[in-house]
Amino acid sequence: MKAKTILGIICWMLISAVSFADDEITWNSLDASQQEILAEFSGDWSNLPAKRRQRLVRGADHWVAMSSEQRNEAQGRFSNWRELSDDRKDLIRERYETYRSLAPDEQKRIRENFRRFNRMNRDRRQQMRDRYHNMTPDQRQRARDRMSDRPRPPPRD
Repeated sequence: MKAKTILGIICWMLISAVSFADDEITWNSLDASQQEILAEFSGDWSNLPAKRRQRLVRGADHWVAMSSEQRNEAQGRFSNWRELSDDRKDLIRERYETYRSLAPDEQKRIRENFRRFNRMNRDRRQQMRDRYHNMTPDQRQRARDRMSDRPRPPPRD
Protein backbone atom coordinates (compact mmCIF):
# COMPACT_ATOMS: atom_id res chain seq x y z
CA MET A 1 0.00 0.00 0.00
CA LYS A 2 2.80 2.42 0.92
CA ALA A 3 4.61 1.60 -2.30
CA LYS A 4 1.52 2.43 -4.39
CA THR A 5 1.04 5.70 -2.52
CA ILE A 6 4.68 6.68 -2.98
CA LEU A 7 4.57 5.67 -6.66
CA GLY A 8 1.38 7.72 -7.11
CA ILE A 9 2.98 10.77 -5.50
CA ILE A 10 6.08 10.43 -7.69
CA CYS A 11 3.94 10.11 -10.82
CA TRP A 12 1.88 13.14 -9.81
CA MET A 13 5.07 15.16 -9.22
CA LEU A 14 6.49 14.17 -12.61
CA ILE A 15 3.26 15.06 -14.40
CA SER A 16 3.12 18.38 -12.55
CA ALA A 17 6.73 19.12 -13.47
CA VAL A 18 6.10 18.32 -17.13
CA SER A 19 2.95 20.46 -17.28
CA PHE A 20 4.78 23.29 -15.51
CA ALA A 21 7.60 23.04 -18.03
CA ASP A 22 5.04 23.29 -20.86
CA ASP A 23 3.84 26.62 -19.42
CA GLU A 24 7.42 27.87 -19.23
CA ILE A 25 8.29 30.48 -21.87
CA THR A 26 11.95 30.18 -22.82
CA TRP A 27 13.87 32.91 -24.61
CA ASN A 28 14.39 30.62 -27.61
CA SER A 29 10.63 29.97 -27.88
CA LEU A 30 10.03 33.68 -28.63
CA ASP A 31 9.82 34.78 -32.26
CA ALA A 32 12.23 37.36 -33.67
CA SER A 33 9.91 40.36 -33.16
CA GLN A 34 9.25 39.39 -29.54
CA GLN A 35 12.98 38.95 -28.89
CA GLU A 36 13.70 42.34 -30.45
CA ILE A 37 11.10 44.09 -28.31
CA LEU A 38 12.16 42.25 -25.14
CA ALA A 39 15.91 42.39 -25.81
CA GLU A 40 16.65 44.24 -22.56
CA PHE A 41 15.38 41.17 -20.64
CA SER A 42 17.38 38.58 -22.59
CA GLY A 43 20.15 38.19 -20.01
CA ASP A 44 17.77 37.71 -17.07
CA TRP A 45 14.91 35.99 -18.93
CA SER A 46 15.36 32.60 -17.26
CA ASN A 47 15.42 34.27 -13.81
CA LEU A 48 12.14 36.13 -14.30
CA PRO A 49 9.00 34.62 -12.73
CA ALA A 50 6.78 32.76 -15.23
CA LYS A 51 3.89 35.22 -14.75
CA ARG A 52 6.16 38.17 -15.47
CA ARG A 53 7.42 36.49 -18.66
CA GLN A 54 3.82 35.85 -19.75
CA ARG A 55 2.91 39.51 -19.16
CA LEU A 56 5.97 40.65 -21.09
CA VAL A 57 5.13 38.39 -24.04
CA ARG A 58 1.52 39.64 -24.06
CA GLY A 59 2.82 43.20 -23.99
CA ALA A 60 5.23 42.52 -26.86
CA ASP A 61 2.41 40.98 -28.90
CA HIS A 62 0.22 43.98 -28.14
CA TRP A 63 3.04 46.35 -29.18
CA VAL A 64 3.49 44.56 -32.52
CA ALA A 65 -0.25 44.88 -33.20
CA MET A 66 -0.25 48.67 -32.60
CA SER A 67 -0.14 51.24 -35.37
CA SER A 68 2.79 53.68 -35.39
CA GLU A 69 0.44 56.39 -34.06
CA GLN A 70 -0.64 54.17 -31.17
CA ARG A 71 3.01 53.36 -30.41
CA ASN A 72 3.91 57.05 -30.33
CA GLU A 73 1.03 57.75 -27.95
CA ALA A 74 2.08 54.86 -25.71
CA GLN A 75 5.68 56.07 -25.67
CA GLY A 76 4.47 59.55 -24.72
CA ARG A 77 2.40 58.17 -21.85
CA PHE A 78 5.35 56.10 -20.67
CA SER A 79 7.65 59.15 -20.81
CA ASN A 80 5.13 61.10 -18.76
CA TRP A 81 4.93 58.24 -16.25
CA ARG A 82 8.72 58.12 -15.84
CA GLU A 83 8.80 61.86 -15.12
CA LEU A 84 6.30 61.59 -12.24
CA SER A 85 7.55 61.64 -8.67
CA ASP A 86 7.47 58.39 -6.71
CA ASP A 87 4.77 59.87 -4.45
CA ARG A 88 2.58 60.70 -7.45
CA LYS A 89 3.08 57.20 -8.91
CA ASP A 90 2.13 55.66 -5.55
CA LEU A 91 -1.02 57.78 -5.42
CA ILE A 92 -2.00 56.72 -8.95
CA ARG A 93 -1.40 53.06 -8.12
CA GLU A 94 -3.47 53.41 -4.94
CA ARG A 95 -6.35 55.02 -6.81
CA TYR A 96 -6.17 52.34 -9.50
CA GLU A 97 -6.43 49.61 -6.86
CA THR A 98 -9.42 51.42 -5.34
CA TYR A 99 -11.02 51.57 -8.79
CA ARG A 100 -10.34 47.85 -9.38
CA SER A 101 -12.05 47.02 -6.07
CA LEU A 102 -15.29 48.72 -7.15
CA ALA A 103 -18.29 46.84 -8.52
CA PRO A 104 -18.36 46.57 -12.34
CA ASP A 105 -21.34 48.94 -12.65
CA GLU A 106 -19.53 51.56 -10.57
CA GLN A 107 -16.41 51.18 -12.75
CA LYS A 108 -18.60 51.62 -15.82
CA ARG A 109 -20.12 54.80 -14.36
CA ILE A 110 -16.66 56.22 -13.73
CA ARG A 111 -15.49 55.37 -17.27
CA GLU A 112 -18.60 57.02 -18.74
CA ASN A 113 -18.05 60.18 -16.68
CA PHE A 114 -14.41 60.25 -17.76
CA ARG A 115 -15.36 59.91 -21.44
CA ARG A 116 -18.02 62.61 -21.08
CA PHE A 117 -15.46 64.93 -19.45
CA ASN A 118 -12.94 64.29 -22.24
CA ARG A 119 -15.54 65.06 -24.92
CA MET A 120 -15.97 68.59 -23.49
CA ASN A 121 -14.03 71.42 -25.07
CA ARG A 122 -10.80 72.43 -23.38
CA ASP A 123 -12.19 75.63 -21.83
CA ARG A 124 -15.16 73.85 -20.27
CA ARG A 125 -12.89 71.15 -18.81
CA GLN A 126 -10.64 73.81 -17.30
CA GLN A 127 -13.65 75.61 -15.80
CA MET A 128 -14.77 72.38 -14.18
CA ARG A 129 -11.28 71.70 -12.81
CA ASP A 130 -11.01 75.19 -11.37
CA ARG A 131 -14.47 74.97 -9.83
CA TYR A 132 -13.64 71.61 -8.24
CA HIS A 133 -10.28 72.80 -6.86
CA ASN A 134 -11.96 75.83 -5.28
CA MET A 135 -14.47 73.67 -3.38
CA THR A 136 -14.11 72.72 0.26
CA PRO A 137 -13.76 68.99 1.02
CA ASP A 138 -17.40 68.94 2.17
CA GLN A 139 -18.58 70.57 -1.06
CA ARG A 140 -16.55 68.06 -3.08
CA GLN A 141 -18.18 65.15 -1.25
CA ARG A 142 -21.66 66.56 -1.82
CA ALA A 143 -20.87 66.98 -5.54
CA ARG A 144 -19.67 63.37 -5.74
CA ASP A 145 -22.82 62.22 -3.97
CA ARG A 146 -25.02 64.18 -6.41
CA MET A 147 -23.12 62.68 -9.36
CA SER A 148 -23.70 59.15 -8.11
CA ASP A 149 -27.43 59.78 -7.50
CA ARG A 150 -28.29 61.34 -10.84
CA PRO A 151 -29.86 59.29 -13.65
CA ARG A 152 -27.45 57.96 -16.24
CA PRO A 153 -27.83 59.08 -19.86
CA PRO A 154 -28.27 56.24 -22.38
CA PRO A 155 -24.96 55.13 -23.94
CA ARG A 156 -24.06 56.60 -27.31
CA ASP A 157 -23.62 54.35 -30.32
